[in-house]
Amino acid sequence: MHEPIRVLVADDDRAIRLVVKQSLEACGCTVTLAENSTQLWEHVLAAGFDVLVSDVLMPDGNGLDLLPKIRDLHPQMPVIVMSAQNTLMTAVTATQRGAFDYLAKPFDLDELERTVLSAAREARQNAVQTPKDEAQADIPLIGRSAVMQDLYRAMARLMPTDLTVTITGESGTGKELVARALHDMGHRHKGPFVAVNMAAIPKDLIESDLFGHERGAFTGANSRAVGRFEQANSGTLFLDEIGDMPIEAQTRLLRVLQEGEFTMVGGSTPIRADVRIIAATNKDLKALVAAHRFREDLYYRLNVVPLTIPPLRARLSDIPDLLAHFNNRAVAQGLPGKRFDGKALSRLCAYSWPGNVRELENLVQRLCVLAPEETIGEATIAQILDAEPESENGAGTWRESGLKDAVEHHLTRYFKAHGTHLPPSGLHARVVREVERPLIELALKATKGNQLKSAELLGLNRNTLRKKIRELGIHVARNGF
Repeated sequence: MHEPIRVLVADDDRAIRLVVKQSLEACGCTVTLAENSTQLWEHVLAAGFDVLVSDVLMPDGNGLDLLPKIRDLHPQMPVIVMSAQNTLMTAVTATQRGAFDYLAKPFDLDELERTVLSAAREARQNAVQTPKDEAQADIPLIGRSAVMQDLYRAMARLMPTDLTVTITGESGTGKELVARALHDMGHRHKGPFVAVNMAAIPKDLIESDLFGHERGAFTGANSRAVGRFEQANSGTLFLDEIGDMPIEAQTRLLRVLQEGEFTMVGGSTPIRADVRIIAATNKDLKALVAAHRFREDLYYRLNVVPLTIPPLRARLSDIPDLLAHFNNRAVAQGLPGKRFDGKALSRLCAYSWPGNVRELENLVQRLCVLAPEETIGEATIAQILDAEPESENGAGTWRESGLKDAVEHHLTRYFKAHGTHLPPSGLHARVVREVERPLIELALKATKGNQLKSAELLGLNRNTLRKKIRELGIHVARNGF
């Protein structure tokens, strides 16, 4: 091998790190050290290595838990696991999660050198002999927070299946990215991924768009047209904004889920539906069922496995990784890259992000195009977020003079987060819901959970209040919250 083997060594024991480093450098390797899982992941993200040698137990996490993510990011990089937990379960788990080899502590340094050289040799041979599999897609899901780890684990269990999935999450959280990842990493990856936005299609054309139509099925149907179900044959059909689907189309979709077949509009011949269906919505489908705007039987057919994508405000620790990702993407498009100083980062992490990840991406693109400075400071961030720089006690100098101003300020940011596009339909219902829920919760808290007194306070009928509590999913405790 002409180039030195680049090895990343991760272990919380300083003595082991130094001994391993000296041993591998003696046989011609270049070695980078990490003392915990956080440093390990930062090095994996920042640079390419030929081999990773990692301990299992580290102060801030289990090295085995990172293996699937590392394999997704660098599938060609062999990972050698070393551990004092000399159990069969540890070895089996390491192998199942993609480790090249497992070394039990204490190990012989000669054995370590042989294993590292063998792993590097095999990896480089595979890189030359094996072209990149077209199905090995880059998964644009960024985040190491606990809530994202939960999402990754759920997705990993779903990828090899054909189960119907409903993805819920606010606008801008990345519902289509999750759907596409389930497709790209599943056994249907060689088939098409067809995405349909229910809110973007005129209601009288949805059935024709989904199921196709025969010639003469309606005025203007001069020829047979294939629908999205046929286009997605052997692949995945992604039904975005499923809550906007008309009742008539819901009935047809229910038949597909029940019987695995459909008929074209104006047709009578059943067509087999060989597709996986993934639905998504930013609406409360249970509330739509209660309001008789969504079929209850269809809800249960679609909601076989629910996936919820957390809003960005629930995973603020992921913002640095997201900034790096969007910045790298901008640089790849020929734009100048940017860095963020500590105060700018703190300001970004203190923002509520009503437009979620999409809003953050728009902000990075705007900065790369318009900001002249290479390092972005708090003042620039504050100007873009339409707020004053925070004072020393952490509170913004901008203050609402009333509820109207607060709502207007929030909605202005919400519209800005969508750039040149309009937000999804149903804005009135979403805003009313966001205001109504905390209002009812505070009334219940003030009355220590007494619904009769709360209804009186709010000026509502008691039955109306009970219905709203049920629809909004509010937990009621007799002694308050």
